[in-house]
Amino acid sequence: MYIGGTDEAALHHLAAEVLDNAMDEVVAGHATWIDIALESDRSVAIRDNGRGIPVDPHPRFADKSALEIVLTTLHAGGKFGGDVYKTAGGLHGVGISVVNALSDRMTVEVARDQTLWVQTYSRGKPDGPPENKGSARNRRGTSVRFHPDPEIFGDSASLRADRLYGLARSKAYLSKGVEIRWRCAEDRRRDCPEVPAEDTLCFPGGLADDLRDTLADAELIGDRPFAGEAALNGGGRAEWAIAWPEDGPRQFRSYCNTVPTLQGGTHDNGLRAALMRGLKAYGELVGNRRAAQIVGEDILGGACGLLSVFIRDPVFQGQTKDRLSTASVTRLVDTAVKDHFDHFLTGDPASANALLDYVVERAEDRLKRKQDRAFSRKTPTRRVRLPGKLTDCSRASAEGTEIFLVEGDSAGGSAKQARNRETQAILPLRGKILNVASASVEKLRQNQDLADLVQALGCGRGADYDQDKLRYERVIIMTDADVDGAHIASLLMTFFFREMPELIRNGHLYLAAPPLYRVSQGGQTLYARDDEHRDLLIADHFHGRGKIEVSRFKGLGEMPPAQLRETTMDPAQRSLYRIGIANGEAADEAGSTEDLVERLMGRKPELRLAFIRERAPAVDELDI
Repeated sequence: MYIGGTDEAALHHLAAEVLDNAMDEVVAGHATWIDIALESDRSVAIRDNGRGIPVDPHPRFADKSALEIVLTTLHAGGKFGGDVYKTAGGLHGVGISVVNALSDRMTVEVARDQTLWVQTYSRGKPDGPPENKGSARNRRGTSVRFHPDPEIFGDSASLRADRLYGLARSKAYLSKGVEIRWRCAEDRRRDCPEVPAEDTLCFPGGLADDLRDTLADAELIGDRPFAGEAALNGGGRAEWAIAWPEDGPRQFRSYCNTVPTLQGGTHDNGLRAALMRGLKAYGELVGNRRAAQIVGEDILGGACGLLSVFIRDPVFQGQTKDRLSTASVTRLVDTAVKDHFDHFLTGDPASANALLDYVVERAEDRLKRKQDRAFSRKTPTRRVRLPGKLTDCSRASAEGTEIFLVEGDSAGGSAKQARNRETQAILPLRGKILNVASASVEKLRQNQDLADLVQALGCGRGADYDQDKLRYERVIIMTDADVDGAHIASLLMTFFFREMPELIRNGHLYLAAPPLYRVSQGGQTLYARDDEHRDLLIADHFHGRGKIEVSRFKGLGEMPPAQLRETTMDPAQRSLYRIGIANGEAADEAGSTEDLVERLMGRKPELRLAFIRERAPAVDELDI
């Protein structure tokens, strides 16, 4: 109930309980150093130079000392009420008595009022009253040495040196200037030689030092972390240090009164609220409307950071203290952090803009994933929901099948009549689809054409893309052979490149090559892709008498189904271009494909203008 079980984590919880008591003395200003030692016999000794546990007779148990009551009775500690500790990690006098009960032997030394007292215990029961060991003029504080009971934790139970050292290090970061002295027996370091035999841990910068050491040389979004501390209304304080790495560790840790809250809690919620409100307000200030979609997880999910609060009478969920549930802390932390974050953003616009762009991008990715999950199959046996405009093929397996993405309902009608019903599916699109490279996630989420397309393919998109769920072997873009058709094809290719790049890499995306002209003379008819091809066909294939008739197709919808099948859809006669992603020398010459797509299709029109200007001298003739 109190330490969570009998596994390795629970074993280390014993040490944490004793260390928390020592840290309470530090936080209260009564101690400046703590000693921690992991001994060869698997015992742990923790000592501080605080005031020492009282050894006087307990007011309610005249025949027992206060020391013995604290070590053997639940809720009997000196922190239970009163002003002895305003911000304590060990809350109710439970921890040390539980450690005693779960140890086969424990020795407690108390140097108080210039006198040294010693008491030993066996499986939670005192071997006798505290013994007066004489004068202790140059010593003060409490020393606790305990050995976890092998009957409870197993014969091989032992605290790991790396975990205990990490615990000591985290406590040193949490209290600026405290000195924690570490010592570890050589045989206890056998499984983790990276842990030093001896070390002195002291970090004047507190959490900022912890963040710096965690990030090492990682490049950050912006130039500097967001770090600081502030007093909380009504007493207590908060300290934080947060950075957004380009490519590095992303983790968030929080503490209350130096106790790690592994499951977060109300103090985390307050920090999230402050960061979210601050970044949204900054986005509104600089005119970035996309900032409105940000939530707290978009900010902290990509961050590496720490939060530490010190409050009076915290309330945790369970004695293991994994989650803080004091309701008022959310507002207190939000208020304390918000002003500091506002100054951080407005004081460095370049870093603030970089952070805003980064968080907005995370928000858009989150919304994309949410939308994709809405269209995913819930079970393999459930019938796939398909968009109403899709005319599906009859073959059950994907092998040999293809879906035509057709420009407009009129062309879709012709394609449906021209298709092979067993292997060819038709999905009409309403003209020019959304440009996903420049549109907001909200517009992308609301676009019905793209939603229908993702639903029809069945494979998901983005991080949720699953090649095995692709319902067709080939995805064929079939648009008119004119400028508008080329634009629509470009928009579709941009969509697949951004949302389903693996579909392209795996060779599933194709571009149909419908004719622009029909050339006939007598009983001979040929089809031309463009003007140059038309002139070539006339020169090479049409001779002699008879008028040469040239008709230009206005679009696929104007083409009779028989001609559409013959020229564009019949695998035996058609031409298809397979779409790929440039790599190697081709990519080096044009820049990366990602850069090219962003330049030509992205949100910044000045990049497209520069592209046009660079290539304008190469245009000899403009066909208007």
